[in-house]
Amino acid sequence: MSTPILFVDRDGTLIEEPSDFQIDAYEKLRFVRGVIPALLKLRDAGYQFVIVSNQDGLGSEAYPRASFDGPNELMLQVFESQGIMFREVLIDCSWPQDNAPTRKPGIGLALHYLRDRGIDLERSAMVGDRETDLQFAQNMDIRGFQLATEQFGGEWDWAGIAHELADAPRRAMVRRDTKETKIRVDVDLDRVADPQIHTGLPFFDHMLEQIGKHGGFALEVRTEGDLHIDEHHTVEDTGLALGQALRQALGDKRGIGRYGFTLPMDETLASAALDFSGRPYFVFDGEFRRERVGDLPTELVPHFFRSLCDAAGLNLNLQVRGDNDHHKVEACFKVLARALRQAVRREGAELPSTKGAL
Repeated sequence: MSTPILFVDRDGTLIEEPSDFQIDAYEKLRFVRGVIPALLKLRDAGYQFVIVSNQDGLGSEAYPRASFDGPNELMLQVFESQGIMFREVLIDCSWPQDNAPTRKPGIGLALHYLRDRGIDLERSAMVGDRETDLQFAQNMDIRGFQLATEQFGGEWDWAGIAHELADAPRRAMVRRDTKETKIRVDVDLDRVADPQIHTGLPFFDHMLEQIGKHGGFALEVRTEGDLHIDEHHTVEDTGLALGQALRQALGDKRGIGRYGFTLPMDETLASAALDFSGRPYFVFDGEFRRERVGDLPTELVPHFFRSLCDAAGLNLNLQVRGDNDHHKVEACFKVLARALRQAVRREGAELPSTKGAL
């Protein structure tokens, strides 16, 4: 099995870069926030680490080698004490005006990794804080991540990079624009985050928050609908967009749990038996006495779930019993969320079907 390599810049990436751009004293040594837990996660995912660093004029009178070696060795010892080893430390000591092929973004120091058949270049990546690090990644034909810094920009932090590479996150972004609604749904089934929901219907927002919160995944929904007419298009089209996002994020569905849940809420009992079978089907067993709960018409509750099933390729049998319609509506959304939490959880790499497809 081939090994993915994470190439990492040193100054500004592993350790903070001082204003004079030289870490030539022990008191200047400070680690970038989040780097150690992120590297541990990537190590456990099978990554090996290689430092690739430009050190302008290292070994010259302006930057004596002895000033560099002490803090650098301490940095490596701290990483090693936490279980993080570096396969190689590649240092270019040239000046920018030398235009050396070994100086990033040049790849002269790392060419042997391109020739090594034991390296998984498809999963390998480069992390740095400067544009030259991204250019290095491009020259190596691997993915590049630029850490967010005040000086050089960038948009990633270490936790996000580790999630992206180690978790192989199942993500989707769906836009659905019609004459009645404009909707954007973002899901990340492998990241936990507070739901970000805005549909113009506060009670519906609260119900969709249950899906993200109890589903255990990151969910963002932004819906602009023709609420001056009624709530129908907003609820229906949001269900369709969310279902489409779930279907896309699940991909080929390898490793998923696939099936259901039962949930009590005060006097109410709700059950969601679901199957990501690829064959949409919805059965609802329950009734509501009130016309509305908050600003959500209760007749649209089963309609939302039907729309979700149609777009997600989901088979859902949803049952609810109780006396309080607020509790019953909320229990429907919560039990769906808990069923989704079980169904989308990865339990390996096998396809949970004897047919060979879902």
